Amino acid sequence: MTATPGTQLRDLSVGSQPLPIAGTINAYCALLAQRAGFTALYLSGAGVANADFGLPDLGLTSRADVVETARRITSAVPLPLLVDADTGWEDEPGGIGETIRQLSDVKAAGCHLEDQIPRKRCGHRAGKQLVSANAARDRIAAAVEGRRDTTFVIMARTDAYSVEGLDAAIARAQQYVEAGADMIFAEAMQNREEYRTFCSTVSVPVLANITEFGVTPLMPRPQLQDAGVSLALYPLSAFRAMSQAAESVYRAILSDGSQQAMLGQMQTREQLYEVLNYEQQEQRIDQLLAEARQPSDGN
Repeated sequence: MTATPGTQLRDLSVGSQPLPIAGTINAYCALLAQRAGFTALYLSGAGVANADFGLPDLGLTSRADVVETARRITSAVPLPLLVDADTGWEDEPGGIGETIRQLSDVKAAGCHLEDQIPRKRCGHRAGKQLVSANAARDRIAAAVEGRRDTTFVIMARTDAYSVEGLDAAIARAQQYVEAGADMIFAEAMQNREEYRTFCSTVSVPVLANITEFGVTPLMPRPQLQDAGVSLALYPLSAFRAMSQAAESVYRAILSDGSQQAMLGQMQTREQLYEVLNYEQQEQRIDQLLAEARQPSDGN
């Protein structure tokens, strides 16, 4: 029997220490990550807001926005997908339970819910505001109660470290585990020793967000393993590189009058077709067209 996406993510988080998770903003990026050798994927809420809507990561996108992008990714790639569900869209119809059900229906492996107020901030920005520990605990309990597939991963993210300190972050994480969280996302810690302290006192797998240009140093995986981290997240690394490359191409076309100088930095048409399995798809369509043209036997 085929393992569910949630079971795949759980098994991978135990079997690889820490498990590297590639941030993918769309289905094509998911194909590229799979091709590179990643075994688990992530959909960032910031990625949906930034790439699909040109908006900052301030809780401005809807449940439907994120669920649809998740559906496109899981339809293209069989790898387990962890989804950023912000604060769960508890104010939308059906609340957090409906969020869990919809993400499970599109075959996501799991999601994380954070303990900020609904108009959240990026985890590496100042000005974050938290809901009470009890309110955040209730979010996790609602998510656990709402899932139909018990293997779907409920991950609790805490932003308490940068607001209330390490001890408060640990205390909150322990409450979230008591409420049923399967994993913990420890956001914005600043060194390996803090991760070691956190991981040693929390009884479930812990994720470290290794995002660029934030407050957490870009620790290599052996250091994270030494600290006890189970999952290492790279949420927007490829998106940042893609964005810089795109702007460079746009500027070159305007300044040079041609894209010729940028060809060496581009994926070729042949490479694109290979990623998309273009020729096989084309052959399948040609076969269907040929079959449609065949005369009927008159019956």
